[in-house]
Amino acid sequence: MSDDLVFSDELPTPVLRKEQTPWQVLVVDDEPAVHEVTKLVMAGFEMEGRPLQFTHCYSAAEARAVLSAPNDFALILLDVVMESEHAGLDLARYIREDIGNLNVRIVLRTGQPGQAPEEQVIRDYDINDYKEKTDLTRRRLITVFYAGLRAYRDLMRIEHARQGLRRSIEAISQICDSDNLRNFASAVLEQVNFLLNLNGEGLCASHLSTYAANAANGNIRVLAATNAYSQLLEGQDVDKLPAEVREALNRVLAEKTSHHGDKHYAGYFRTKAGSESLIYMVFPEPVNDSARELLELFSRNVAITYDGLLLREDIQHAQRTTISILGGAIEKRSDQPEQHLRRIGEVAALLAEKSGASSADVDRIRMAATLHDVGKSCVTDQILTKPGPLTAQEWESVKTHAPQGHALLSRSSADIHRLGAVAALEHHEHWDGSGYPQGLSGENISLVGRISAIADVLDSLVSASCYKKAWPLQEALTYLNTHAGQQFDPGLIAVLNAHLQAVEKIYS
Repeated sequence: MSDDLVFSDELPTPVLRKEQTPWQVLVVDDEPAVHEVTKLVMAGFEMEGRPLQFTHCYSAAEARAVLSAPNDFALILLDVVMESEHAGLDLARYIREDIGNLNVRIVLRTGQPGQAPEEQVIRDYDINDYKEKTDLTRRRLITVFYAGLRAYRDLMRIEHARQGLRRSIEAISQICDSDNLRNFASAVLEQVNFLLNLNGEGLCASHLSTYAANAANGNIRVLAATNAYSQLLEGQDVDKLPAEVREALNRVLAEKTSHHGDKHYAGYFRTKAGSESLIYMVFPEPVNDSARELLELFSRNVAITYDGLLLREDIQHAQRTTISILGGAIEKRSDQPEQHLRRIGEVAALLAEKSGASSADVDRIRMAATLHDVGKSCVTDQILTKPGPLTAQEWESVKTHAPQGHALLSRSSADIHRLGAVAALEHHEHWDGSGYPQGLSGENISLVGRISAIADVLDSLVSASCYKKAWPLQEALTYLNTHAGQQFDPGLIAVLNAHLQAVEKIYS
């Protein structure tokens, strides 16, 4: 090592303070004295309250092994000539190109500048500074550390902001896929964990406590909670919330704005429709400004999604109510029990779910199946309520309810009505092609048609009517199995048989 590598003056005695995460520095040099002098001179150095932590490698090969493992080095002091004349330069290229680390700051230190001319090295290699060891006095070395660490800090701030934006976009995307308020609230909690890099409910249970709630009719109703507070979902009573949680939620509701404590965040967001939603979070350590900004951005986007979800639920509720009223009116005309449509919907949903349909499709099939007999509104009461056998002409009139129902529902552009139109048209088609009105067979019959056929016959058999007594459930199931492959889809009958306990629950 050159004798010109001289350090003067002593650094001030460090002030004792709360221990912070140290800056990671890698020293790569084949001269042990360089390592020792660097540690000695930089002892006590701090930037932004964070000390230094050195890792020492004495060859480029050793440094490659260290750098290939996960690390968070902020600064690398790199010698040029080690096991070869260009070992340090080759290592710099390996860091940038092979392992793709573009954030760590690389300062080249050489005692033999003739081996690596500064202009050529700066031009050809992605390094951040070039120093001859003879130029590195104590003050200049400190300047190198400040410049390198500040540059790394700023790069990491940009990287964290980029990651935070990506996480926020992904989190909002996941929440937008929610199909009801319960799923929405659970997704909010899950994605807040993801947003702040706190993964898993288990971690939340021990290190983070979170609530998502909405204010309804002047009361706070808990929609979802992490495992630590899952018992609150049973009663959903705000009085059961811990005092500090209740106080924070009442405060943001009164002030109509979010509130940050040292270790908690109470988020408030009000939608254009006037809905008020809250998120309460408790952290094991103080929340930094970056995390607060992400939470605010996230909360504003959640409010927009929440507003849309409420509107969608209102529309779906109105749609279900309309279908129920319409179906109920038809059932009264045909002298069927009032629970007939509800049970058909539940059996249809069960078959759809166990056949692999998505949750959204299950809901659509549940409602569409209840519309299968809409066409009976076009059949006279005299025929529908006739206690005895129908004449051939009367039977042909009854059979018109399938195309009539299809025609009625096809007038609407709503997905549920269009699916209901298919159920109305095809619920009397048979697997073997012997049904009506089109004589379709096998999988040429739509899934909703095949499901509606099974649900309708099952519930019609177990329900009393003007022309027959109710069958026991087991006898009705036997009938379905006997006609599997003829009247009914044998695959769907197998699904029904595999979930008899769920079927019995519907009829309990």
